Amino acid sequence: MTTGSGVTPATEEATALLAVHVPLPVVEAAHFLGSIAGLALLIVARGMIARLDAAWWAGVAIAAVSLVLALPKGIAVSEAGLLTFQAPRRFGGREPSHREQAVLFEAAGWSTLGPVALNCAAPDEGNMFVLGKIANDEQVERFLVPVIDGRQRSVFAMTEPGGAGSDPGQLATEAVFDGSEYVINGRKWLITGADGARTWIIMARLAPNPHGADGPTLFLCDGQTPGIHLERVMNTMDRNYVQGHGVVEFRDLRLPADAVLGEVGQALRYAQLRLTPARLTHCMRWLGAASRAHSIAVDYARTRTAFGKPLGDHQGVGFMLADNEIALQQCRLAIWWACWALDTGAKGRHESSMVKAYVSEELFKVADRCVQILGGMGISDETPVGMIFSDMRAFRLYDGPTEVHKYAIARQVLRSPR
Repeated sequence: MTTGSGVTPATEEATALLAVHVPLPVVEAAHFLGSIAGLALLIVARGMIARLDAAWWAGVAIAAVSLVLALPKGIAVSEAGLLTFQAPRRFGGREPSHREQAVLFEAAGWSTLGPVALNCAAPDEGNMFVLGKIANDEQVERFLVPVIDGRQRSVFAMTEPGGAGSDPGQLATEAVFDGSEYVINGRKWLITGADGARTWIIMARLAPNPHGADGPTLFLCDGQTPGIHLERVMNTMDRNYVQGHGVVEFRDLRLPADAVLGEVGQALRYAQLRLTPARLTHCMRWLGAASRAHSIAVDYARTRTAFGKPLGDHQGVGFMLADNEIALQQCRLAIWWACWALDTGAKGRHESSMVKAYVSEELFKVADRCVQILGGMGISDETPVGMIFSDMRAFRLYDGPTEVHKYAIARQVLRSPR
């Protein structure tokens, strides 16, 4: 009988250790109770979103219990938490539906470190998704598994100074194939997490050649490959990404023929495959951050006094809190609607564009009102609100600015029969 982790296969060493030190009934009980704890954590996450202190402490207690239960289940401490919970089951994850992800990502976004700690932050989360869809077995082992395990970070090198980004048709980075190697030259900027990342997904335009197809293509390589030059890390207003955003130049970057990710000439299709769910997970995480800013503003409005009464008793402040409460719930429902579309088999491009355009604008307004309620404290580092506000402004640009999404939405509306 096989014993060990209920999520990841047990190694022979772990199984032997369990057989000597842990009775089989204990392992079986740990499997059952661990599953119950996981279900309880999902329920408690809703309470955390509602800003219930009891839910927070219950979550801590459940996590502690899960840690204890994970030890006899396979001597795998990582299973005690929710590291890379969104990964497919074949890679050790929980493979939640998009609607389940909405709850978990929002709860993670409550903390400025939550998405990084759970390994569900951008760009790694989106990169893991697309690699899981189109990478071959060898690429999975070399480039995807280490990211899922949290041993290395990844980048998606697409955006360029010349305009490639929102308009990928302007892609200027070029790859030349001589029959055995690809040689890539070009310059990228705003490449999130470039400094120190090891898994690189590079978009380049493959030049016409006598050996096969050409066009925009994705390539995979190690970040330490000669030819990748990090010019600098840009000084940007957002502070939530590991190692910020880099300017990168490819100078005669030589990659083997098997470095192609997916099919030659299909990079734009793969980018859309990645971006549709990634836009939604951005919205989920920032909904959690906006909810935290709102919670801080509510507490401040209850305790700070002016003109003989708490701030919240003044109509102007009370109305801002009410607007926040309405906006947060509208954003949550919009995200869930798009998740439902994806979960029921829709491609979701139109839905995710609608949600990204709406949610990014509304959550920015929420953060702005929180700063206004906190006054001087809101523009300081005394609370996370100022940081959340700055990051929320950048969120309006991530994975396509609002105007680009509205342009795409309008085109779809005009094409669709009414």
